[in-house]
Amino acid sequence: MSNVISSIASYLSRDVEALDVIGQNVANMRTAGYRTERLKSGFRGEGPGADRFLSLLDGNIDKTGAPLDFAIQGPGFFVVEADGQERLTRNGQFHLDADRQLVDAMGRPVLGASGPIALDSETVRVAADGTITDGDRQVDTLRIVGVADANGLRELGSGLYAYDGAPADWNGTLHQGALERSNVDPGTEMVRLMEVTRHAQSVQRAIQAYDTAMQNGISHLGDNA
Repeated sequence: MSNVISSIASYLSRDVEALDVIGQNVANMRTAGYRTERLKSGFRGEGPGADRFLSLLDGNIDKTGAPLDFAIQGPGFFVVEADGQERLTRNGQFHLDADRQLVDAMGRPVLGASGPIALDSETVRVAADGTITDGDRQVDTLRIVGVADANGLRELGSGLYAYDGAPADWNGTLHQGALERSNVDPGTEMVRLMEVTRHAQSVQRAIQAYDTAMQNGISHLGDNA
């Protein structure tokens, strides 16, 4: 019977993780650049989160008119410096700090081809390939990392991601004066929530049936003692 208990526990654990993923997606529906999380099909992998991967589908783009707001189309990510390490983000809501350095919403330096980017003003022009022009001077080019394998992405919180996959060329388009919405689809999340809830209910019924069978078995043994 230990195999039965193990199987039921695995299914229940899977449902709990699926509910956690759905809850996180719904909570970030309005977070700019957020990537929807998914669970791989089948049984759990090695440790919590091992079966998770991120959707690379583009979110809708909203025009903001702010010159330092940027939205990426295509499977690419901006690069920022966080705690001395390079991290990826899709949230292109940038601004200038007190040192005229381009930073993200959390004050982390945004990196260009030559490192951190310093600008004389906010009235810059940024081309579709990320080239930054300040007046008549080409300042730098925003670093945009292409991602070919969603399995190599790992969500770190605060809109940051780590990437352990193979590098890839980015062939998308950058939009200035715009922000990308989360790519969470509310309808899809609602369907998934109903599916997981129904599955959890069936697992609960299996637990109840197993408990009843055990109780009957114990009673039968008692009657024959």
